[in-house]
Order: sequence, then structure tokens, then C-alpha cells
Amino acid sequence: MALASRFPDVEIPEVSVPQFVLAGATERADRPALVDGLSGETITHGELASHVERMAAALATRGIGKGDVVAVFSPNTIWYPVVFHGIAAAGAVISPVNALYTPEEIAFQLKDSGAKMLVTVSPFLDRALAAVQSSPVDEVIVMDGAEGHASLRDLLSTDAPAVQVDIDPAEDLVTLPYSSGTTGLPKGVMLTHRNLVANVSQSRPMAAVQDDERIIAVLPFFHIYGLTVLMNQGLQWGGTVVTLPRFDLEQFLRAIQDQHITRAFVAPPIVLALAKHPLVDQFDLSSLRSITSGAAPLDADLAQLAQDRLRKGGAEEVTVAQGYGMTELSPVSHTTPEVGHEPEGAGPTPKGTVGYALPNTECRLVDPATGEDAAPGERGELWVRGPQVMKGYLNNAQATADTLDGDGWLHTGDVAVVDDEGRYTVVDRVKELIKYKGYQVAPAELEAVLLSNPEIADAAVIGVQDADSGEELPKAFVVRAPGSEITAEAVQAYAAQRLAPHKKIRLVEFIEQVPKSAAGKILRKDLKARA
Repeated sequence: MALASRFPDVEIPEVSVPQFVLAGATERADRPALVDGLSGETITHGELASHVERMAAALATRGIGKGDVVAVFSPNTIWYPVVFHGIAAAGAVISPVNALYTPEEIAFQLKDSGAKMLVTVSPFLDRALAAVQSSPVDEVIVMDGAEGHASLRDLLSTDAPAVQVDIDPAEDLVTLPYSSGTTGLPKGVMLTHRNLVANVSQSRPMAAVQDDERIIAVLPFFHIYGLTVLMNQGLQWGGTVVTLPRFDLEQFLRAIQDQHITRAFVAPPIVLALAKHPLVDQFDLSSLRSITSGAAPLDADLAQLAQDRLRKGGAEEVTVAQGYGMTELSPVSHTTPEVGHEPEGAGPTPKGTVGYALPNTECRLVDPATGEDAAPGERGELWVRGPQVMKGYLNNAQATADTLDGDGWLHTGDVAVVDDEGRYTVVDRVKELIKYKGYQVAPAELEAVLLSNPEIADAAVIGVQDADSGEELPKAFVVRAPGSEITAEAVQAYAAQRLAPHKKIRLVEFIEQVPKSAAGKILRKDLKARA
């Protein structure tokens, strides 16, 4: 049975993402749109719109047009939105690359996406060029400049005519982030202009947006959470987005204090720091009104602890809540409404839940064993249908069919329960993905790396809960090859050389045989039982 949202549907404009996000730029031309949280460098809303128009024109002169893929390999900077919207305005598709990726991982994404251009920054150039050696692109742009490469300044100084591209929001892709989905290796998630426009539009009724919103953007723009919720939503609201290139607690707290941040969209490890780290007491965080956690489950007690501490420290009205989503949902399907924005007749949303389904969103809870709808009050796999649901996986019809059924339901792989008020709580995971510090880690990818070591006969990876941090840690069960005496440290080092830091093997256990079904599928339940 389809469960409708408690919120009435909202209208979704039939426009491109740049048209939607930059629509109010003229009216707020002189207001800051983007601020570098370290240097203070600022781009106004008017300048942002102008830069985007020039970026699109420059890309057109370089042969980038409708449907072409441009990979962007960069940390958060105030220029990332210029690049993103410039590419989108040219009718091209942005494929954001994880800033932690190795050359091999970057090369895979370049090849799989069919990228024609790579935009990066000089500190990342060595990895970018190594990737391009095996997966060539037509051109590498270095945003801050490097010898032999055009810079962003070069592109923005073009006198080429403005481009007008005919975009079909419902069909044309705007971004191609890579996700492991519910299982397996990373896949290109095809998100349309309508997907992203819809998700910002759907989220608006849940938030008490004010004229002076200042959003801290420490979560990466290369992750769909940062891209949609922090960058595009913050700019569409007419707010100021304050960027940080990575998470450093002292820099994060100083930026909140000095930039008078009103909203923070974070992941659970940051909430943990706000709740417990002694450094928090050294900063004035009283400007904060809202903290929303996503990317991984947030414990109810931890959310309350952080909220109580911040209120005691002067942020008297701040709320700490959470939402739910995934890359394939652009990314939000559920969130906690702010005070005064709950459905009619509903009270405050309890900590620990991910709140309500967004407007225009339907849900089902399905018993994974039977495929039937779960009984009222019972848990089931969460299925979602709405305008934020992806178009599918790039060049992977089987993976698409496994996740997105013929009736438009996205099978999330997460197990949830819904209460009588329509509030959802995620309680378990059907899928095999490991969530580490908000990042998705695919066991299959780690296993493939381990099996490339001749001293390893077989391997399986699962996520195990760390009692101290609450994080899910990748643990490898390894079968040594005959005659091998490889150590746990050597296994970890081998993987670390070939994987991004968040994918590292944190624990190793040697076993005689990996348990598998008759069909050869790893029996991860058996491994979890002994972990």
C-alpha cells in the first residue's frame, strides 16, 4: 500500500537547474552568495549569475555541448558552484569526483562516464593527470591555474556570445554522481534537471527559511548531499553559502562564529563533536538555528546531547534533527520539519526519526522475505516514489532494474518503520553497503582489491559497529594463499595504497574459508555473527 506524504504536493517548476537556482540573482545582486570560510573571499549573487553565463559560453567554444560529460575533481571552494552551473547552463552533465579518490578510481569514473573534460585544482593535478593517462579526456582545466592548462580565469574572461540551450528538464541529465547504490561497484546515477529542481522545491515547506540564512558548507559538493542540500538549496533560498575545503573542527567552529552561521547540514561524526568535544566551548555558536544530520543514522540520545549543549552555550532555539536520502533520490526523501512547519495537528518530531516523507513523495514498507507490504507498525524495506527518483544507472540496465521497478518505486535497501503520525525511523539495512563517516563503501570493491594480492586466496568484507565511535568499520575476512604468512598490517597497507582513505580496511581477521551459498554468494550474515 502506498503511503502518501502528510504534506500537500508542491509545484515543481519546469526549468533547468541554473534557471531555478539563479532565478532571484538580479533582485539580490549585491548580497553575498558564496564566502570562503578561510580567506573571506566573496562572490555575490549577481557575480555568480554573470560568471555562470561566461563559463557556459567558454565551454561552448571548447566544444562542450548538450549531453557531454564534464568531470569535476575539486574540494569545496566558492568557485565550485560557478563550474557546476556553468556546465549545466551549457547543456552538459557534471560528474563530480570524490576528492579523496586515487588515480585508478578517477580513471574508472572518467572512462565509465565518457567524460570529455576534467576540471580540477592544482593540488589535485598529479592525481588528475595520472588518471587521464589511462582514461584520456580532451582537456584538463585547472581552476586556480597551472602551466600548460587553461584556468577558470581564462574561461571567465571569454568574449564568446552567450549560449542558449534547449533543455528538457524531465529527460536531460544535469549531474552524474557515482554511487554504489544498494550493492556492488560504483555506478553513474543519472539525475535530471527536474530531479534536482524537484528536491529543492519539495524540501522548502519543511524549513523555516529566513532572509538572513547563512549555511556552512563543509560537507563536500562532490557528494549529492552537499551538492543539492547545501549548495543548490542554499543559493536558491537567496542565502549565503560559506565554504570550507574539508572538515577541521577548529576551522568549522571558527567559521560558524565569525560568519554568523544560521544553518549546518552535517553528518553524525560532526554532531558527535558538537556534543562532546571540549573545543566547542571556546567558540560562540549562538547564531545557529538549525542543525540537520544526514548520510548515516543519528542516535536519538546523541542528537539531544548536542542540542542541549548548544542551547546552554547560547544557541537558545537551535534544533538538532535528521533526514534521510540517497544519491538515487537526489538525495532527500524524508526530513524533520522545523518547529511550526509540522503537518496539521502533529506535534514535535521525536529525536531518532528521519521525520516525514517530503511533499510529492510516496512510500511503501515491504517485507523483504515475502515481497508483500508490511503490516501496520511492522518494519519493512523502504520503497520511495516521487519526482526526485533517479532516471536510472548509466549503461547498467540490470542494476537499474534491480533498484527501480516498473512502477517507479526505488527500493532503498534500508529497513524502516512508520508511526501513526507518518514519521519514519530507519532501523536496519537490507543492502550490504558500509557507511563510514557518511561515505558509502562497497564491500565488492574492497574485495576486488584484496583478491588482486597473490598472497590472498579469498576475502570478504563487512561493516562492523565500533563501540567507541558508533562508526561502521570495514572489516576484512581473509583466507591466506598456500604458503603465505601475510599479516593483518600488510593486508591493510596493500588496500590503503589502492583505495581512498574512507575505504581503508580497518580490521582484519584470518579465516580458513569464506562462507558462501551454493550459488557462490558470500554469506555475510554468517560473518556478521562471528564479528
